[in-house]
Amino acid sequence: MSRHVPEPLAEHAAARTTELRSRPVVELAGVTKEYPGGVTALRGIDLTVMNGELLALVGPSGSGKSTLLHIIGTLDRPTAGRVAIAGHDVAALSDRALSALRSRHVGFVFQSFHLVPGLSALANVAEGLLYSGLSRTERGRRAAAALERVGLGDRTDHRPHELSGGQKQRVAIARAVAGRPDLLLADEPTGALDTASGRSVMELLRELNEDGATIAVITHDNEIAASLPRQVRIRDGKIVADLRNPSGTEAA
Repeated sequence: MSRHVPEPLAEHAAARTTELRSRPVVELAGVTKEYPGGVTALRGIDLTVMNGELLALVGPSGSGKSTLLHIIGTLDRPTAGRVAIAGHDVAALSDRALSALRSRHVGFVFQSFHLVPGLSALANVAEGLLYSGLSRTERGRRAAAALERVGLGDRTDHRPHELSGGQKQRVAIARAVAGRPDLLLADEPTGALDTASGRSVMELLRELNEDGATIAVITHDNEIAASLPRQVRIRDGKIVADLRNPSGTEAA
């Protein structure tokens, strides 16, 4: 039996959803990154990612996409330009404040999983909340909920060597979303997986996006990029195309 929602409340909820989706999670303006020796990895990048988006940052090796990941993830600072993550101007933050921002607002998923071999799936996910300020009990509760969310509620006690590659990546995704970050950065999330497992992981990312997560997939795979609603193409440190794909919400 469907639950009736009073019209004013329904209108308020819809307005709130629209307001949240109209907020930028990532704002880059004129971002440049130079390294010693005259190497320029990024050249005047302008990029805005709105709350609730699912996009690919795609480019060949050496294009600058990994540097862009580090800048967006606040793992590195730009040489020039403005970076704002979840409304916070990165240039105004100390290194300590920047670490807190990263811990609270950004989740990372890497190709090589980065799981601790001797820990269970539950402990691996809970470890990602270690600096969140949450109690041990709450960290465990959130970790269990995150594993359930990615379809591994029956694997909480399994250690990495007892899991398939696809399951390991799901644990890594659970760890990234357990803290409820504003932004999830998935760096080549299917790179170490077989085709079937890779497809399953991409479908999970789509489901998380449908639930409201803002997700950027960093990839060199044109097929994955084309399957997503938006693809930002990078070459030689510049954005050379920013494409919207109306059919990109469907699995490839």
